[in-house]
Amino acid sequence: MIKENQRVLNGINVLSDGMIVLLALPLAYWVRFYVLSGGVISVPLGEYLVIALGLTMAHLFICASFGLYASFRNIPLMKELPKVWVACALDLTLLLSILFIRKDIHFSRLAMAIFFVLMAGALSVKRFLLRKILRRLRASGYNQKHVIILGNGVMANSYFDVILNNPELGYHAAGYVDHVVGKGDTDVTYLGTYDQLYEILEQYAPDEVVSAVEMADYQLTPQIIADCEKAGVKLSIIPFYASYMPSNPQFDDVGGIPLLNLRRIPLDNWANAAVKRMVDIVGSLLLILVSSPVMLVCAIGVKLSSPGPILFRQERVGLNKKPFYMYKFRSMRVNAKEKTGWSSDHDDRKTKFGAFIRKCSLDEFPQFFNVLKGDMSLVGPRPEVPYYVEQFKDDVPLYMVKHQVRPGITGWAQVNGFRGDTSIKGRIDHDIYYIEHWSLLLDIKILFMTVFGGKFMNSESLSK
Repeated sequence: MIKENQRVLNGINVLSDGMIVLLALPLAYWVRFYVLSGGVISVPLGEYLVIALGLTMAHLFICASFGLYASFRNIPLMKELPKVWVACALDLTLLLSILFIRKDIHFSRLAMAIFFVLMAGALSVKRFLLRKILRRLRASGYNQKHVIILGNGVMANSYFDVILNNPELGYHAAGYVDHVVGKGDTDVTYLGTYDQLYEILEQYAPDEVVSAVEMADYQLTPQIIADCEKAGVKLSIIPFYASYMPSNPQFDDVGGIPLLNLRRIPLDNWANAAVKRMVDIVGSLLLILVSSPVMLVCAIGVKLSSPGPILFRQERVGLNKKPFYMYKFRSMRVNAKEKTGWSSDHDDRKTKFGAFIRKCSLDEFPQFFNVLKGDMSLVGPRPEVPYYVEQFKDDVPLYMVKHQVRPGITGWAQVNGFRGDTSIKGRIDHDIYYIEHWSLLLDIKILFMTVFGGKFMNSESLSK
């Protein structure tokens, strides 16, 4: 049933996109010449409609090539929308190319700009609303994807928990297959043994089989694949080592042999790294310029509050585990625990002025110079002192992964409440999520959340 539903949904998606693009251009024409003043009609509406029809066909082709008409059940909206915007940008590029070729016909440039804004905005809103509607339908039991799970161990039960506790995802566990009934803690129906798998698939005709067999049963994988292919059922596999994998693993090819890269880092791509560094340089320069009056006041306040230097230089561990000195306005009295002391919200070493600038995060402003130097980024995992790195690297799983990117002034962990004396594991979980899911949009989102205390903007969850 899910296949028929998906075809219907895909058809609705294509038709609605086509209608939006087709109507956006005449609507832009109306806004330009009948709502805004100063417009002189030099090209009749019919010419715009011809262009709109051609762009509609091009847009649908571009979106299809981007995979925007496939199932988006498991794809976050913030990963889908950039593809939509790129498709719209390509539409505009194609349109401008046509206008350049047809110099004899003078289309309104303002009308084209309005068209682009209307098209991109309407397509984005449509996708947002469509997701909301589908989530409600799935939570109510409609448009369900029926799955059979193979195995009843740790990974199988984790999968059970996810689909049972998130009905809006639209997955229904028809049952599970294992050697014996009741080996695990799940309440999902036991369907039979692995020897009966083909007959079970023929009887229940699931939309998908999810194999989460334990390591001891991994030799059954060839037979599982054969039974699923024979029954014509899609098979997905959760490896027994999935807890050590990122949510978006990368596969390389070495002479035809697939090679799983356990730690995919988008910033390893030189283009991504260059864009992020360019944003850091421009952003830090602007922030230094804008905040210079505030930093001057802070410097005077620190100097008057207690004896000692204005800036506090502390060694931290940065990119590739290389040490650097991080700058802050000194908020504490000079003390013997500067290199190893863990500060808290109620630290008696803080001065009154220091407590104020820390509460407002003004003590962090000198780190803009760290960003400009290249020691830090505007957004990234917070750097730690070497003393604690040595402690945590053996006790906290994946702790050292954070050093594969530049540390940041703010980060995904901080905007989700993991600041100061909070859970180290919670911080690392969020840092790993950021490292594996980095995008320029995520950086922008974190910066907005930092400035506006934006828990209201936090709609993403950790993948693990």
